[in-house]
Amino acid sequence: MTLLITVFAACVATIVWYKVAPDDRMGTGFLALMYWGASLMWLCDAIFEYKELGAAFFTPAVDDMINDIFLGFSVIALGLIIWLVRLMVKDPEGKLKQNLSK
Repeated sequence: MTLLITVFAACVATIVWYKVAPDDRMGTGFLALMYWGASLMWLCDAIFEYKELGAAFFTPAVDDMINDIFLGFSVIALGLIIWLVRLMVKDPEGKLKQNLSK
């Protein structure tokens, strides 16, 4: 479930990046790369877990699925927080600097 959630977030971030690709001042490409990296990590995890569990991998317990959903959304939230901190540090439009200098 974590793989599915992060792949979905990576696809959405990539679509947003593609729409603003010539002028990516907000760093959506960075966000997309973070989510694709997380997706690759979860893919490797799923491969090794499938190798260990076999067919039981496809019938997880409800508690495991709920934990995976929370973990997937936590990864998405952490990625957004990292992206927002980076955005505030870069301040591409100068709005933060302008508001702080008032």
